[in-house]
Amino acid sequence: MSLKHGLLGLLCYESMTGYELDKVFKESLAYFWHAKGSQIYCELDSMERKGWLTSERVVQEEKPNKRVYTITDDGKAEFMDWLSSPETDIKNAVNIKTPLLMRVFFANETAKSQTLDLLRSFRDECLARVAKINGTREYIADIAMQNPMYSEHTIYWKLTSSYGEMINRARIAWAEESIAILESINQNHKSED
Repeated sequence: MSLKHGLLGLLCYESMTGYELDKVFKESLAYFWHAKGSQIYCELDSMERKGWLTSERVVQEEKPNKRVYTITDDGKAEFMDWLSSPETDIKNAVNIKTPLLMRVFFANETAKSQTLDLLRSFRDECLARVAKINGTREYIADIAMQNPMYSEHTIYWKLTSSYGEMINRARIAWAEESIAILESINQNHKSED
């Protein structure tokens, strides 16, 4: 997947400004695909040049002017081609490539307290992400209640939020187990002294 396909998918639902896309992206997709606002605007410009979307400048009197993006037929075709193409990213989805694990692997070269701090920070970040995902679930439920036409869509949205929650809960369990192991090593060394 790429950012452009996520944006095209959101624009399939309705036309939006870059600001609205950034906000919706952060409320719905950010727990499994990270993008900065500047990246979103860069992609929007690129997709407009490719003819995948159009934009209309809307002049406002008491607010700054805005640009509203709408997906084109070519953009819908690109999105549908990507969505229906054979999945080649399965191996990428299950691969783990993280600097954190590299640090833990070589952590014997540093103080255990440093590794414990790293693991506790990681655990706390994962706890914060679970809380954010719970907020996303509330957002999804609100959309389903406000727009019944999205009720079938929200089933799939819930599946992705469930994945995010389960992954982060597994990370939390791993971090807590790792912390307990390192703390027990520290205790064993103290009792030997």
